[in-house]
Amino acid sequence: MDGSIPTPVAPPVVGTLPKADAPVSDSRGARIEPGTVGGPVLFIDGVCGLCNRFIDFVITRDRAAVFRFAPLQGETARDHLPETDVRVINTMVLRDEQGVFRKSTAAVRVLIRLGGAWRILGGALWLVPRPLRDAAYSVVARYRYAIFGKKETCRMPTPAERARFLP
Repeated sequence: MDGSIPTPVAPPVVGTLPKADAPVSDSRGARIEPGTVGGPVLFIDGVCGLCNRFIDFVITRDRAAVFRFAPLQGETARDHLPETDVRVINTMVLRDEQGVFRKSTAAVRVLIRLGGAWRILGGALWLVPRPLRDAAYSVVARYRYAIFGKKETCRMPTPAERARFLP
């Protein structure tokens, strides 16, 4: 791999989904309309303990509330991702204005967008050839339920987080 940014495989997510609740404010006081799909959306295995911990990690550090989240098992994923991403749930998927990204590339892009020290870490990980990053990602993904557990249902957002979660 040459380390360049991957070519997008799909157009960005745009539009609005049906509203789930009243609007809330992000950390800057800007209103967030529930169900709005406009910025980057991180699709995860909704019942995976590791995936839910990653969502908590991102929410805590995404002070501008840029990211939205959706389970790969949900209707947003069915409506906005290729069928293979929804049928075979073995990777996180990031869909942003530049395209659809999977596995380690999705994780690295999230880190870079979080900024600060996370941007530096993401940049360092970006220098690792993608086949090596993805191999490590695949090993963790294969054993994620055994190590981090599997929930019976998808994560339920708190009232403060609800506007950032899509069905």
